[in-house]
Amino acid sequence: MITLTIDDDVAEVVLDAPGKLNSLDESALAELDDAYVRAEAAGVRALLLRGEGRAFCAGRDISAVKPETDDALGYLRDRVTPVLQRMAAFPAPTFAAAQGACLGVGLGLLIATDVVYVADNAKIGSPFANLGATLDSGGHALFFERLGAHRTLDLIYTAELMSGADAVASGLFSRAVPAEELLPFTRERVEKAARGATNTFRASKRLVTELRDERVAFWASVAHENEAQGDLCLTEDYREGFAAFQEKRAPKFTGHATAGD
Repeated sequence: MITLTIDDDVAEVVLDAPGKLNSLDESALAELDDAYVRAEAAGVRALLLRGEGRAFCAGRDISAVKPETDDALGYLRDRVTPVLQRMAAFPAPTFAAAQGACLGVGLGLLIATDVVYVADNAKIGSPFANLGATLDSGGHALFFERLGAHRTLDLIYTAELMSGADAVASGLFSRAVPAEELLPFTRERVEKAARGATNTFRASKRLVTELRDERVAFWASVAHENEAQGDLCLTEDYREGFAAFQEKRAPKFTGHATAGD
């Protein structure tokens, strides 16, 4: 169901159940969590998340769920949210390539990823009122922050889906590309990030997370930026970057935490 490959400092995590549109049950969520644990332990410098087949992830696998005994709270609180938190806290840059259905938990996986590239045929929204259920996995917060209250409730009430192109135009995700170009486009950028100044990316990820989750005030964020820059001065990559600029050559970053590591 979930596969992990690691090659040349890049981890690729694949949702591999195309027959059920990569929908996730509790077992699959545990596998996904384990994949991120192993990728972090391996010290990768970038991670790509993708889905096999015509969908990224259609959400929760409800094929065997009996509504009269369903523990939706337990599934979301105890299974889904911890995985999303682990994904969001991954120490290296993370990217997702998303095509087709990106719904429910599938949307949550994208929200928990740093950079999301979507195919122009992606389908994003909240069809769950048709099940008597509601949007979950962070969807309300994402839609409200980027789309406002009216458009958020419009999507929920109508159950209409946005295309990948519309989602990007609305500020939900990073870029939309033709479906046939999505994977090579994303892999190229993941590989570039894995060769980059890893500690710089980690610092920026922390700063952006503070702004999003803690609503840090402007001048406090500036102070944290200043501190981060001071810390980066001690890294091998900082010295290499300046030397490469001054010597008019391409830098060769290692991602080491401090000079001489």
